[in-house]
Amino acid sequence: MANKVWFITGASRGFGLLIARDALARGDSVVAAARNPQAIVDALGVHPGLLPVQLDVTREAAAAVAVQAALERFGRIDVLVNNAGYGILGAVEETSAQEVRRNYETNVFGLLNVSRAVLPAMRRQRSGHVINISSLGGYQAYQGWGVYGSTKFAVEGLSEAMAQELAPLGVHVTVVEPGFFRTDFLDASSLTSTQARIDDYEATVGAMRTFAAGANHAQPGDPARLAHAMLTLADAAQPPMRLQLGSDAVARAYEKHRQVERELAQWRDLALSTDFDQPLPQAA
Repeated sequence: MANKVWFITGASRGFGLLIARDALARGDSVVAAARNPQAIVDALGVHPGLLPVQLDVTREAAAAVAVQAALERFGRIDVLVNNAGYGILGAVEETSAQEVRRNYETNVFGLLNVSRAVLPAMRRQRSGHVINISSLGGYQAYQGWGVYGSTKFAVEGLSEAMAQELAPLGVHVTVVEPGFFRTDFLDASSLTSTQARIDDYEATVGAMRTFAAGANHAQPGDPARLAHAMLTLADAAQPPMRLQLGSDAVARAYEKHRQVERELAQWRDLALSTDFDQPLPQAA
């Protein structure tokens, strides 16, 4: 389809803003959703193909209103990019119940709210592409990112199931796993840190905090190239179910595969020992 209609959450900055900009530049239409839609107008200006909408993804009713506005304006939604989210840095034990709940409200329940609002239109169309933004940390967990990574592990599982459920209806689902890109993800605007600090985790989580501070705005990934890659992904006739972006994400995926293979081989006999004994075949 030549002129796509995009619905992008978290579109006021970072990946969401760059994807919206590139989609508009090639003639697509974009519904850009953010808590502060004026920030979208300030960044992209007024454009006939742009519909900024106010959306707090944690509010399901607001998602329905935003999607209805999109359909009234453009008549369809071809690509949904579930991009809204934020990180939390701290040991699992350091993360309070309230901090965990807030992270899940945005990263998981927010994604579900928007997906439930958009999918009826895609099912009616018998076409569409849902792109869920996960993370390298959604494929392999890391010290200090346990709770944030768990939200992205949830996105991975949801995406795999959605891909199977929606494939017969003509709707594709891809979960994207970016590595470290030079965005503001490690800034205070996108990353929170646990209020609690436990000294015993200084060698692990403390080291990760030091790494994150040093890596901020020195990450290897180019956000502009990621945005271009997302357009290529949206145009694919048979898109992948999972897509790593960034050399670090690719390297980590291969390393996890090798680790899983090693453990499978090491513990294979015990793993297979838990089945019921199979009865011997009866003689004819």
